[in-house]
Amino acid sequence: MSRGAGSLEADYIVVGAGSAGAALAARLSEDPSVTVLLLEAGAPDSAPQLHVPAAFTSLFRGPYDWNYDTVPQPALEGRTIFWPRGKTLGGSSSLNAMMWVRGFAADYDEWAKTAGDAWSWRALEPYFRRVERTEDATHESQGTDGPQSVERQRDPRPHTGAFLDAAREVGHSVTAANLPDGQGFSQTMVSQHRGARASTADSYLRPAKRRPNLRVVTGALVRRVTFAESLDDSAGTPAQPPRASGVYVEIDGITRVARAHREVILSGGAINTPQLLMLSGIGPSAHLAQHGIPLLVDAPEVGANLQDHLVAGIAPRARGGTLFTGASPRQLARYLTTRRGMLSSPVAEGYGFVRTPIADVAGVPEGLPDIEIIFATAPYIGEGLVPPPGEGLTLGAILIHPRSRGTIRLASADPTAKVRIDPGYLTDPDGIDEATILAGLAECERLLDTDALRAVTTGGWIQPEGGERMTPAERAELSVRRYSHTIYHPVGTARMGMDAASVVDPDLRVRGVEALRVADASVMPTVIRGHTNAPAIVIGEVAADRIRAAH
Repeated sequence: MSRGAGSLEADYIVVGAGSAGAALAARLSEDPSVTVLLLEAGAPDSAPQLHVPAAFTSLFRGPYDWNYDTVPQPALEGRTIFWPRGKTLGGSSSLNAMMWVRGFAADYDEWAKTAGDAWSWRALEPYFRRVERTEDATHESQGTDGPQSVERQRDPRPHTGAFLDAAREVGHSVTAANLPDGQGFSQTMVSQHRGARASTADSYLRPAKRRPNLRVVTGALVRRVTFAESLDDSAGTPAQPPRASGVYVEIDGITRVARAHREVILSGGAINTPQLLMLSGIGPSAHLAQHGIPLLVDAPEVGANLQDHLVAGIAPRARGGTLFTGASPRQLARYLTTRRGMLSSPVAEGYGFVRTPIADVAGVPEGLPDIEIIFATAPYIGEGLVPPPGEGLTLGAILIHPRSRGTIRLASADPTAKVRIDPGYLTDPDGIDEATILAGLAECERLLDTDALRAVTTGGWIQPEGGERMTPAERAELSVRRYSHTIYHPVGTARMGMDAASVVDPDLRVRGVEALRVADASVMPTVIRGHTNAPAIVIGEVAADRIRAAH
């Protein structure tokens, strides 16, 4: 892994070494007859806290974070919402909470309606098996032939057991994790290897680093895609579409040309990929004209269709033994010597799916949930930026299939300028999203009011402050308006589909140009009822197979 020295030329250029990009580059480089250049804007993943599971929030607003914020959200008291995204090898898989939650088979079958049967659950399940490898398998759906470590938590807090007991107490089923349907409440499976984070840098790039045909360059900010000029046809037939020939990339303050002999693949994620497409002249024509960017392809859906999971949480005070003391010298010593203890925790140690009464009104298909309940063995407050002020827990309601849509738009033609992120939280015209998340918080209160969780809580509140003097409905309203935030799953801004309006086709090729693809969460037509790291890695794997088949 290197910086700017050496040739910037390869058969394939992959932009972004995140969940999808690292997997894609490593898989392409398995063929010794081709060369792969992987460009990553961030630094190498060398900081110790990148590898200690419970330390992930210490990375927020730091050098390994793109450090994004949304525009003010009217439905959330006009607040801007912090969106951390990984800016290092492994991308957001180096910054996330390591929860391995695939989603439901129906989510992928919904993709298939838009992008064809090759994106159905039946077609993708073998890819999930390929990327999962468990040290301690818990159910039959996890394979053993892939590089990604997925394992049980090594040292969960006893409060997580109380959370699952609470779920049973109110009538929910407790099931194995990652079932394709019928998923209930579970202890979180994690993308770890023996208690340490297993990012895609760990599981894909490091095993591939000795291959002479793979070059990884960090500190490499791609400014735009370059295109070869179309040849005029004297016979009067239409010229060929523009062909991606490489990228302009800034390394150590110097802009250089990197050349691709076969293809350029964008894997920057749901924010950076649409930004790069628009900077390259592919996007809504009027918007590009506003910023003086020459139009290459009028693609109105670039940067549109943005979807994200909003979470609203309540944080009751707990009796002790939570992650509040996780940073103590004793816990650090235990982690360093045994890879166990509080620092091996993903923080969100349990979760479960529920179907609220709003689901029937909203037309959610029978058997599918509309809320995920997430359980953290610490008070997760201030968007993860505020250290826990005391012993506490968090129960959060995640709006897992929102109707609201948002946009990514350029603020400037300067590639270093941050884009305008507007997720449009709770803006669906019928108010279904708001009603659903409030119903989810009612379910959190129902779980909290069980013998199992009363035994480990005090009756006091960390968030909302003074919650003991409020009704559950008052706590819910305040939690949504004042404390809700992203759960870090933006998708959809370069969606795939069989229709001409989609940004990429089912083979992930950008429409209107040649030799340019997208492989990351931006191609997802709809956000899944789960967490996006697992399917993003699968998209990288699928892209590698599609590209190899094309050449």
